[in-house]
Amino acid sequence: MADQERIALFIDGANLYATAKSLGFDIDYKRLLKEFQSRGKLIRAFYYTALVEDQEYSSIRPLIDWLDYNGYSVVTKPTKEFVDSLGRRKVKGNMDIELAVDAMEMAEHLDHIVLFSGDGDFRSLVEAVQRKGVRVSVVSTNTTQPAMVADELRRQADEFIDLIHLINKIGRDPDRPQRAPDRKPATAGSGGYDHDLIDD
Repeated sequence: MADQERIALFIDGANLYATAKSLGFDIDYKRLLKEFQSRGKLIRAFYYTALVEDQEYSSIRPLIDWLDYNGYSVVTKPTKEFVDSLGRRKVKGNMDIELAVDAMEMAEHLDHIVLFSGDGDFRSLVEAVQRKGVRVSVVSTNTTQPAMVADELRRQADEFIDLIHLINKIGRDPDRPQRAPDRKPATAGSGGYDHDLIDD
């Protein structure tokens, strides 16, 4: 039965944030969870992001804490700092390997993987998971200039879901104040955050 399809979400946090920002809206992560719980048996919702460790306050920390308490499996690792060829300080945070390993390990327990990323590096992962008999949907957008989704990733997916079509279902209502999340202070709402990470 379709309503018993075993689903897992794999969210590339920095990529999804950039995509939503390019479309001019904030994601309500509580609504996102509910939307996909209504589509089948949601086994797991993974959220991947790199964290700058030595900052006194990180704008993403409240979101991470909220997700952790509200049904998401949060996977983080510290960012790496380096100086580029022009002497500029850069921060690098790439979670592709962590996401790919988890997806491969989970594949045998799933019927459907929903990947929230437009990163073309995930094309071979999608292909490998499909060989195990799992359907893969990719959520990103191609309505922006340039498109946020790599063409090769979109072609490989069984289904491409343009994030613009999910705004009414998972977008945060800008006119409605955020309710305080369960067991966390009101500042830990499920809105966006600022990223200055390089993800390549």
